[in-house]
Amino acid sequence: MQLFIEAIKDITFGEEVGRLFHGRGGCYQGAEHLCLDWFAPVILLTSFKPLTDDELSVITEALEHRWCELKGDTPINLVFQYRAGGETHTDILKGEVPDKHVVTENGAQFQVHLLKGQNHGLFLDMSNGRQWVRDNSAGKKILNLFAYTCGFSVAALQGKAAEVVNIDMSKGSLSIGKQNHLLNGFGSGARFLGHDIFKSWGKLTKLGPYDLIIADPPSNQKGSFVATKDYARLLKRLPSLLAADGDILLCLNAPELTIDFLKGQVAEYSPSLTLEEQL
Repeated sequence: MQLFIEAIKDITFGEEVGRLFHGRGGCYQGAEHLCLDWFAPVILLTSFKPLTDDELSVITEALEHRWCELKGDTPINLVFQYRAGGETHTDILKGEVPDKHVVTENGAQFQVHLLKGQNHGLFLDMSNGRQWVRDNSAGKKILNLFAYTCGFSVAALQGKAAEVVNIDMSKGSLSIGKQNHLLNGFGSGARFLGHDIFKSWGKLTKLGPYDLIIADPPSNQKGSFVATKDYARLLKRLPSLLAADGDILLCLNAPELTIDFLKGQVAEYSPSLTLEEQL
């Protein structure tokens, strides 16, 4: 906890979104359960373990002190989210959250809903992945698996992708994804398929092959995807959808599973793939 409090002393709040503290990266002993995100004009504190009233008070005081140093008398907006066992509890600790909350990342706009639980619209720990897609999409046909609200698709079209196929079993998330495309002036160039990926290989094959496939699944979502058993099912299929010399961006957001888990899964179930780089 002390390392987290020390880190707060150096954070800044810019015009664009950003992860301010990434405890789940494992670099801060004793603070692995904490993350801090900036969704201007709101700070989102997330804990994956219960916090005592005293711990929450110390964190709030430290954040208010840093905010005052940088923003003076401007009121602070602070939301706390506790996540554990598949449940999420969200509370406003200070200030308020805009009714229509639109944020910016690398010039792209996205709708977020911080009071709607963990699926609030844009996961900032994947910012590097979206930047990589922007930089590697020009002229490509792209398949965006587990598309959610289509952040990768927006990034791909920013990067001049030829076409993006988005697929997710949540039609509600895809609806927000369509709105995100319109927010950024992308009225065409993307498809939105509200289907279960594991029941849609025929459809995806017909629309392919793809120059780039993005797989950013949930790590443990019952009825959708559990990484320890379903990544294998996914990897058995992906190479057949890939164009010659195509790339696959595989994502894993479970801190308890290391890069060695993903490498092992690829070696066993998609041995034709070779590791190019790790973000």
